Amino acid sequence: MSSSRAVILTHHASRYLQQLSKHWAHKFETEFTPFSSKIALPLGETRLSANDKSLTIEITALKSEDLTVLRNVVQRHIERFAFKETLEFDWQPLS
Repeated sequence: MSSSRAVILTHHASRYLQQLSKHWAHKFETEFTPFSSKIALPLGETRLSANDKSLTIEITALKSEDLTVLRNVVQRHIERFAFKETLEFDWQPLS
């Protein structure tokens, strides 16, 4: 397994967290509140946490070779929800 984290500065973190969680809830096992989320995707798990200044995304791929794909899928979805602002994703490995 491989893991990665990105902290994205935005005042709309809770909105994006909830949009992503609701979007995937009909297909995947999803648990969420306005401030935290856990989504079980076929390639691995995504956890999100929101506060008034940032959205933190932690992903864990079941197979190391799927980490980039999983990261890109999550990032593209968040970017679609955030079409009114430009978000910066600086993915860092988790040990």
